[in-house]
Amino acid sequence: MKSTLKTLALQALTITLITVGCTVGPKYSRPDVPVTPAFKEPLPEGWKQAAPSDSQIKGKWWEMYNDLQLTALEEQIAISNENVLLAAAQYREARAAVQIARSALFPSATAGLSITESSRASGYTSTGGLAGAGLRTFYSFPVNVSWEADLWGGIRRSVIAASAQAQATAADLANATLSYQSELAQDYFLLHGVDGEIELLQKTVELYRNYLQLTKDRFAAGVVSDLDVAQAESQLASAETQLTNLGVARAQYEHAIAVLTGKPPAAVGIPSMVLRTPPPVIPVAVPSELLERRPDIAANERLVAASNEQIGIAKAAFFPTVPLSASGGFQSSTIASWLTWPNRFFSLGPSVAETIFDAGKRRAQAALSQAAYDATVAAYRQTVLTAFQQVEDALAAERILETESVTVQQSVESAERELAVSTAQYNAGTTSYLTVITAQTAALSAERTQVDLLTSRLAASVQLVVSLGGGWDASHLPASQH
Repeated sequence: MKSTLKTLALQALTITLITVGCTVGPKYSRPDVPVTPAFKEPLPEGWKQAAPSDSQIKGKWWEMYNDLQLTALEEQIAISNENVLLAAAQYREARAAVQIARSALFPSATAGLSITESSRASGYTSTGGLAGAGLRTFYSFPVNVSWEADLWGGIRRSVIAASAQAQATAADLANATLSYQSELAQDYFLLHGVDGEIELLQKTVELYRNYLQLTKDRFAAGVVSDLDVAQAESQLASAETQLTNLGVARAQYEHAIAVLTGKPPAAVGIPSMVLRTPPPVIPVAVPSELLERRPDIAANERLVAASNEQIGIAKAAFFPTVPLSASGGFQSSTIASWLTWPNRFFSLGPSVAETIFDAGKRRAQAALSQAAYDATVAAYRQTVLTAFQQVEDALAAERILETESVTVQQSVESAERELAVSTAQYNAGTTSYLTVITAQTAALSAERTQVDLLTSRLAASVQLVVSLGGGWDASHLPASQH
């Protein structure tokens, strides 16, 4: 009997060693995606296509703006932003799932200890003798080992799929971090853009007060009518109203920044600062490198890889399973002889199981896996196309806004000259105050446009950084754990 069990175990081991390399299902290769040799949108004036050695945004991208306050706020995103912490926890979950999948490659062993009391009624035994009633104690210490031979690669594919899923989750974490970092930077520039408008309107209000006093003096002297005074008062009130409204926008941006850094709004105060410096030059790599720079693209590609393994798992279900089980231990009716060698027991043997009818369940599962794979491929390709669109949009915004800044500067200079001339004419009595009001309105509008334009250029530069991946690279993904 012992030799028979040994023979069965040896045969099972031999079969396993022969077939361990057999894996059913498709081998994974990254799906093709449409890639152009260069971006359609020309780079802004003074920019150039980055060479491979310097095409990547280096380190902490926000340091390009040379703003210590922005840097201090950005440093808190990865530490305190609750959404980033959520993504980090999900990544840890995915890593644990890989270990769970890997455990199926190895045998599992369980051990138990039992002491049972039983009684039986008096009467005849199965051999015809008399048996008296009474209690019997039974001591048992079994150890059970089981293992399923991964003949068709289903378990290995499960590990690979879990590992790819973990890599996708790591890329999701990087993408979430980059997203909230960029949101903070844009809110930061928008807030200080409001500071610029506040400064402009404060100067404007002071100027309008001087104009109102001038008009009142001329009215008192009988040079102008009360209409001019009313118009000056209305102009001043309008500017004061606009100035007050800006406080609402600034407070909202400040509150948003506080939440992004993981703090309540009451705990964060950002000093006023007016933006003066145009955005820095951002290195732009060739389109093909974008596939390795964007964490969202990497995440979708890893999901495709995981989905590919699910097809193999579904196909492995069509083949028989070969579990190997063994058990052994000690059992006795007396505690004194419980753990002695004569009271040992063991069993060992392989088995083969195959589903012969499941009403099409496995075929449907294989079709489901194939459809899910096709869906992930489509999502991956769409993510790549969206990434190219976002880069093109950001480049277009950079170029157009830079060109517009030249025109707006000319508009500001012309509006200021118009205001100076109309003011001189009004003082000389050769024109009405309505002409001055028109010039004041044009000057304020041009100057606010200039402030807003600089804010938009800085926000657009942040968007370009994000669309290029923010310095991330696919090499940052954790190594596969299969």
